[in-house]
Order: sequence, then C-alpha cells, then structure tokens
Amino acid sequence: MRLIRLYIRVLGQLGSDMRIGALLALANIALAISAFAEPILFGRIIDVLTRAQIPNSPPVTFGVLTPLILAWVAFGLFSIGAGALVALHADRLAHRRRLAVVANYFEHVLELPLAFHTSTHSGRVLKVMLEGSGAMSWLWLGFFREHLSALIALVVLLPLTVFLNWRLGLLLVALVAVFALLTAIVLRKTETLQGSVERYHSSLAEHASDALGNVPVIQSFTRIEAESRSLRTIIQQLLQAQNPVLSWWALASVASRASATITVTAIFLMGTWLHLNGLATIGEVVMFMSMATMLIGRLEQAVSFINQLFMQAPKLQEFFEILDTTPAVHDRANARNIERYRGDVVFDNVSFSYDGKRPAVQDVSFGVQSGENVALVGATGSGKSTTLGLLHRAFDPQSGCIRIDELDIRDVTLSSLRRNIGVVFQEPMLFARTIRENLQVGRPDATDAEMIEALERAQAIEFISRQSEGLDTVIGERGRSLSGGERQRLSIARALLKNPPILILDEATSALDAATERKLQLALDEVMKGRTTFVIAHRLATIRNANRILVFDQGRVIETGTFDELVAKGGRFAELAKAQFMAVEEPPPKRVRVSAHA
Repeated sequence: MRLIRLYIRVLGQLGSDMRIGALLALANIALAISAFAEPILFGRIIDVLTRAQIPNSPPVTFGVLTPLILAWVAFGLFSIGAGALVALHADRLAHRRRLAVVANYFEHVLELPLAFHTSTHSGRVLKVMLEGSGAMSWLWLGFFREHLSALIALVVLLPLTVFLNWRLGLLLVALVAVFALLTAIVLRKTETLQGSVERYHSSLAEHASDALGNVPVIQSFTRIEAESRSLRTIIQQLLQAQNPVLSWWALASVASRASATITVTAIFLMGTWLHLNGLATIGEVVMFMSMATMLIGRLEQAVSFINQLFMQAPKLQEFFEILDTTPAVHDRANARNIERYRGDVVFDNVSFSYDGKRPAVQDVSFGVQSGENVALVGATGSGKSTTLGLLHRAFDPQSGCIRIDELDIRDVTLSSLRRNIGVVFQEPMLFARTIRENLQVGRPDATDAEMIEALERAQAIEFISRQSEGLDTVIGERGRSLSGGERQRLSIARALLKNPPILILDEATSALDAATERKLQLALDEVMKGRTTFVIAHRLATIRNANRILVFDQGRVIETGTFDELVAKGGRFAELAKAQFMAVEEPPPKRVRVSAHA
C-alpha cells in the first residue's frame, strides 16, 4: 500500500499536464482492449476454418471470413498506430514534467529556512533533486507506455478469460496469481534493504560534494589519498547493502522467464486434453496460448515496473520529504507590498530560540531612527547575527515584534521587505558567474555606469580593471579566482548597487588588509549617510564613529551608548576595547612621600 500511495503521488505531480495524461490513459485502455481482441478474433478465425474440415459441413467462403479478418487486421493496425502516438506523447510529457518538477523543487528549496540549509548538506539536496525528478520521469514514461495497459490486462481483462473457456481461464488466472505471490514475497524481503542502500547513496553524494568544494584544503593538507579512501569505503558499504537486493530481484527475473514456459506448456497440455474430450475447440486452445504469451509479457512488464518502483521508492520518499518541508517564514494572507521604507526600526521585546530550549535572543528592545548608524558588538554566539537575521526575516521571533516605519514586518511581503534591506555577509557568497551577473543580483536593471560607480565606492574598481574581460570576467565557484579582500569588496559593491534604505554589514571588512580597510571605511561612511545601517563588528576600530553601540551578551542587550560613553562606563564594552588596545587604562595616582620631620 505504501508503494501504491507513493505511485499515486508521483502521478499527481503531472500538474498542468494532467489532461494530456488522462487522454494517454484512455489510449492505454483502448490498447489493452485491442491487444486482447486480437487473439480472440484469431481464435474465431481458426474455429471457422477447422469447422470447414468436418465432413458434411457447409464450405467456408472468403466472404464469411472477411469480417473477422478485417476486424483482426484493424485491431492490429490500431495497436501499432496508437502505440506509436502514445510513446511519442508519453516521452514529451515525461521530459516536460521532469524539468517542471526540477524548477518547482529548486524554487521550493530556495524558500526553505536557513535552519534547513544549515542541517542539510547541499550535495544531498542536489542529489535528491536530480534522482527524484529522474525517477518520476521514468515512472511517468513507463506508466503511459506499458504499465497502465499491463495493469488493465492483468486486473480487468484476465478474469474475463473465464467467460471464454472457464477451465482454461481458471488455469491462466491461477498461474498468474502464483507468480504475483512470488513477486510480493521478493518485495517484502527487500523492502528494508533498499532503504539502507539509498542512505549510502546520500552519504556518497555528500562526501563527494564536500570534497570537491574544498579542493584547496585537500591539496594543501595532502588529503587526496585519505579522501579517496573514505569514498571507496562508502562505495564498498553501498555494494554490500545493494548485492542482497540484486540477488532477490535476479531470482524474481528467473522466475518470470520460467513462468512463461510453464504457463504456455500448461495451457497447451490442458487445452489438448480438453479438445480431445470435446471441451475446447482448436481455436480456443490457440486463443489461450496467444493470451498466455501476451499476459506473461505483461506480467514481466509489471514485475520490471514493481522492481524499478521499489528501487526508486527511497529516492522518491526523500524527494517528497524535502518537498513537504514547509518554509518557517512566509507571507501572511493580506501582506502589504512596501515600495521603499524610510528606515525607522523598532525591536519590541523580541525573543527567539533555534531549538526551543536555549534562547538565542531574549527580550531585546531598542529603537533606531532613519539614517542612524548602529553597531552590534559582543562575543561569538551572543545573539548579534541572530538579531539582524530576524530583521530581514531569515526566521521569525517566538515572541515580541519588529517594526519598520511603525509596521510589523510580518504584515509586509517578504519580497518587499528584503528588497528594502541590503546585507553584506561576513562570507562574500559569490556565484560562479561573471562580475556583472554577481552585481546584478543586487539590481538586475543596473547599467554599466551604475555598476562602475558602485565598484568605485567599494574600492573595487582597481582590481576589476585588471581582469581580462572586465565586468564579463567569470570569477569561478564562490569567486575563487579573486582574493578574499576582492571578493568582499565585490560583495559590498553588490549591496551598494541595490541602494537599500536599510543596510546590514556583518563583519563586512574582516577580509581586507589594513590599507584597503581604511579606504573602504571612508567609502562606507559616505554610503551610510541617509540610510539606516546596522554593523556587526569584532574589530572595534571600525565602529568608532557609530551613532550608537549595542553590546550583546547571551542574547541580551546589556549596554548601549556611543563609543566614548561605553568606554567611560567601564563595563563589558570597555573590557573589549582594552583587549584591543583601544582604551587607555588610567595610570594609578602618584604617591606623595611625606618627610618625618615635616
């Protein structure tokens, strides 16, 4: 039943092509009926011819045979023509829907929360997409080409043979039932085994993707042999899990071939005995032998289909598990579209936990006016990045609310909220595309002149001019052809090109050398004017001119003020500043020596 439900769900993915699928299904029904009609008509023709050999029987003219022959030929020609059309349209439908499923899956995965992507390897996500869509394509193609007509022949038309000759019909039904039972036993034996096989396939994809994404590290630390050995170990484990499954299905394949011989022989022997005892005509014997051959072929198709469905089931289950994962953040029913914010931001008693146990952000409240430059500082894990992740709705708080321009951000469409917020991540996160395409992520309609201006303001124009193809230079996977500082400057230019009213800089200058950082800081100071800016920084020198600094500790804001005010306060921020040699400790007062004769 589990496989049947899975199969029905795969057919449900036909979506907009469901109407074409229904027409192909009707065509398959007609093909199944046609395939059954041919041996019946042929048997009738044989009976007419054999009756003419009986003494004193009226002679058989060609005119008597003509309707039967024409019907027999017509069904044969229909089977050929309809079969070709069904195969052509089934191919096109399967390929079209496979690509549509890939596109829908891809869009769905991009909408899933960051928590999903953090816990799920990208290699596995890609493997599930490709293998799941490929498995569905195969099932659609097989369903409309063979499986549906085979199912109709075995389930619907096979029992009707009892009405043609109940003795031969019952024998045929019994032989098919026995073979179906053997197939069910094989299925039960291999069901659990195939699930473990698929888990090894996922491990293989994850390991290979992980290694290929870190080739510089592997080469630098001479890990080639070790990584290859690990991959071979997974392959060996996969084969050990797969071989028992293959053995069982090899047994089923042998049984399938043996059943063909056994069934035809049994029908012939019993048919001969029945004919000799006047219980079956020669035409009926020929008819049932033709039907037996056809039905065994259908049965082999069905077994092959069940085998493939069984082998693909874990891949499809993984596919639907990810497809059923719902985005934690989504638009409300009547969410508003905001063209451009002013930039007033308020956090009102906001709390959030990743696991529902330990709070990452707890009772955070603060307000920021449009155009202010606010810095967030604190130890790693203190809640700074999570707080700003809540601002652009990477996730939603469990309590409290965040308002921009007095409007709860959950009442605004995700697209318009994120269109108004620019983020420069600590890791640049560039695409393996051209510089132009990476910049257009921020603004697709940007002109070359606007891109050049953004690059100049991000202190990036110098290294861009050195590229052989300029803006059309492909920068490799994750921008590997650029240095760390160059990647970061390109990332900053991308955010500047977007020109959002709210800007988030998450350690945006961490990968830059001191000289470039000073230049970029001047550019950023200019860019921050007129827009609300949040800066996450560990190097306190980069936030000396911030309008306000929020000091985080264990998910709470424990101090707030300007740089000088916080240093003078002598609290946690002052300790951080002293650790970075940015606050001078007051020298102890000089002792005055008093003379004993005074």
